[in-house]
Amino acid sequence: MVAPMRGYATDRPRVLAGLRGVATRRRLARRIRYVLTSPNGRAQLVAAIVVIVVALLLLNSCSGTPVTPAPSSGLATVPVAPSSPTAAGSIAATPQPTPTSSPSPTPVPLVEAPTNGVLETAAEASRPVVAVMIDDAPAARPQSGLAEADVFFQAPAEGGIPRYMALYQSQTAPAIGPVRSSRRYFVGWAAEWRPLYVHVGGAPNALEALHQENGHLLWDGDQFAYPQYMPRITARVAPHNVYSSTAELDALAQRLGVPPAPAAAWTFADPVPAAERPASGSIVVPYPAGVMSYTYDPSTDRYLRSVDGAAQVDAGTGQRVAPYDVVVLYVSIGPLLNEPGQTTNQAKGRLEVGYTGSGPALVMRDGLEIPATWSKASDAAPLLLTYRGGPNAGAPIPLVRGQVAVQVVPIGTAVTVRTAPVPSVSSAPASPAPSDW
Repeated sequence: MVAPMRGYATDRPRVLAGLRGVATRRRLARRIRYVLTSPNGRAQLVAAIVVIVVALLLLNSCSGTPVTPAPSSGLATVPVAPSSPTAAGSIAATPQPTPTSSPSPTPVPLVEAPTNGVLETAAEASRPVVAVMIDDAPAARPQSGLAEADVFFQAPAEGGIPRYMALYQSQTAPAIGPVRSSRRYFVGWAAEWRPLYVHVGGAPNALEALHQENGHLLWDGDQFAYPQYMPRITARVAPHNVYSSTAELDALAQRLGVPPAPAAAWTFADPVPAAERPASGSIVVPYPAGVMSYTYDPSTDRYLRSVDGAAQVDAGTGQRVAPYDVVVLYVSIGPLLNEPGQTTNQAKGRLEVGYTGSGPALVMRDGLEIPATWSKASDAAPLLLTYRGGPNAGAPIPLVRGQVAVQVVPIGTAVTVRTAPVPSVSSAPASPAPSDW
């Protein structure tokens, strides 16, 4: 409905023009009667006709209606709708199509990535997982590709120097490396994702497992067999100079027929609201050849990672390594004994890691510390993380969607965790109280 004042202001010029037209027509009628009754009627009639024409022109100009120019032929054309016969002698205009708005795009349904729970399309979630062994010797730092990994494991290796295994599925990395050799326990952790397993040689028991499970639990991507996908760079010296990228490794996975990733075994949740996050927190994980530490950032709900006190920055992208979840697995670790006829394991100080079975764990997420239990029945079985006690004992612990860092340490390692009080415990995820184990 038009507002009264606005309607009045709009219609007023049209009403006044109509009144002027009525007065003009009355004057014309009196003039015509006079002309027809005068002696010089014909002459006066001609003059009257002229006056009428002039008056009509004046009337048209006074009415406020614009005059539409006629075509150059001098004939006014009236648009006629296409006709179609209805009844005899009648013509009906074809209805004009009703304008319709463009349809809204149909939302693409999203599913959880099988590695870290990030939401992606079903097509993206079906991409295979690529697992890459990455060096952590001092000469290998800073590494490339750790900030872009969906998940990374870090566990002890020879000489107290830990080693990484990074998993890629939902993210891409322009550079990954230095790529290093395989160890048996990393093969076991990788197998649940049925990945392309990328390495440069390895310990004898690791190579034997890869040979047995190749094409079944994982697909062997040894650099010695596929050097074109993992070239050696000149900026670093061997053995810390083998690099690759997700583009190259995805191509190798396609060549070897690596299948789509299986469904996620972990459960995931969105981050808690910022108002419910602790103001601070920290985690310190010591290894004989390096100390890994994390500082909780409540503004992003991420754990900023440092190595030996220096911020860990990805050499490939310049991004800070900052997972959303930090998991500590306490496992049994001892020397790897030589097999019959084999001498290098003990000579090189290789390790035996109890990666199957079960044991204590810690899960840090949303600034919280959650006592947990890890379990893994076999190579093919998933690594499970459950509440150790409290009302949720035995239930899976949801992880925050995003990068997951898994720190593997010997049982008895003094991992230091500091957390601040949660501002709003009423809506924070339920977790059991810390307990000794």
